[in-house]
Amino acid sequence: MSNPAQPICIIGSGLAAYTLIREYRKINAEHPITLVTQEAGDFYSKPMLSTAIAGQKSAEQLVTSPATKMAEQFNLVIHTHTTVKQIDPAHQKISVMSNNGQSFDIEYSQLVLALGADQIRIPMNGNASHEVQTVNDLQDYARFRKQLDGKKKVVILGAGLIGCEFANDLASGGYHVELIDLADQALSRLLPKPIAQALEQRLSSLGVLWHLGVSIQSVSHDGDQLQVILTNGEVIQADLVLSALGLAPRIQLAKEASITTNRGIVVNRQLKTNLQNIYSLGDCAEVEGHVLPYVMPIMQAARTLATVLAGQEASLAYPAMPVMIKTPALPLIVSPPPIGSTGSWSINELEDGIEGLFHNDRSELIGFALAGSATSQRANLTKLLPPILGST
Repeated sequence: MSNPAQPICIIGSGLAAYTLIREYRKINAEHPITLVTQEAGDFYSKPMLSTAIAGQKSAEQLVTSPATKMAEQFNLVIHTHTTVKQIDPAHQKISVMSNNGQSFDIEYSQLVLALGADQIRIPMNGNASHEVQTVNDLQDYARFRKQLDGKKKVVILGAGLIGCEFANDLASGGYHVELIDLADQALSRLLPKPIAQALEQRLSSLGVLWHLGVSIQSVSHDGDQLQVILTNGEVIQADLVLSALGLAPRIQLAKEASITTNRGIVVNRQLKTNLQNIYSLGDCAEVEGHVLPYVMPIMQAARTLATVLAGQEASLAYPAMPVMIKTPALPLIVSPPPIGSTGSWSINELEDGIEGLFHNDRSELIGFALAGSATSQRANLTKLLPPILGST
């Protein structure tokens, strides 16, 4: 049984954790909350990490509220730079270690796993493969910005959402960018071919060079530069290599505690795991097969879980939630059809825009991709889409 005198304990300090806290405090201003994070605990917009270089934003400038202010505003105890080593569900406590080596236990009434996700890495050969960068948090961004000083050429592995956003941002900031992807087009999981080609052309006009249908075989030192050898044998010189292959939910801590995991930490519509008083949300959570590492699903889940933690009835539903891709060279809004859907894309060329509509075999609209001026159709088309996760 839960001990109501113990705090709600939240592991993680990203958008999911802080949005949950904000929503919970609207319902209950007094119940103690303890937050544990490996990071500094400052609140910042993670989507800004892939769009801040052209504007010459430092990591400090991206922080909208420091941890001390968050603790004061929301009546929290925050343990920063602290790693959770173990979850003990039987005794409702977690064992943690701070970065100065101090170990201690924290008891909880309810535990929330808002662990986030890691950038996917693939094995590479070469004596500089360990120098391939990823940008997944504010500390990564600060390191990447520092290493960009005095550099000119960046190779990006992955032409998905993050890779294309970084390519646009870096090219706009005056860097020479080469983009590599195994697929034969940009944003292969989100865009129909004609819109992908339009994006490729717009980014090419900024100077971005494309290497599609290949991957990186090795990264090695070559004087002051890096030599990148592709799987087709092509050789590229670069100052930095950035990997942006997508996200893998952080599930190891949950697995070690016998919490059910699949792609993510498996939860029901109340965001409950299979273990009593343990919940999960955000990039690490999987709800009925859906892992949605985007802002709008996180907001929906946070509102639902706040209500549940406060002892009230609530059930998560996901309406259609289009995603804005931050590529100013060609603004994009996408609501991809569900994975495995059968049907076809219809493409409509507009003045300075393209509208891609995906209809299933029953001629029902189940997805869209909007480029340029077609993004103005977002609201009208979203109303026509089925919910991702309907109300129960």
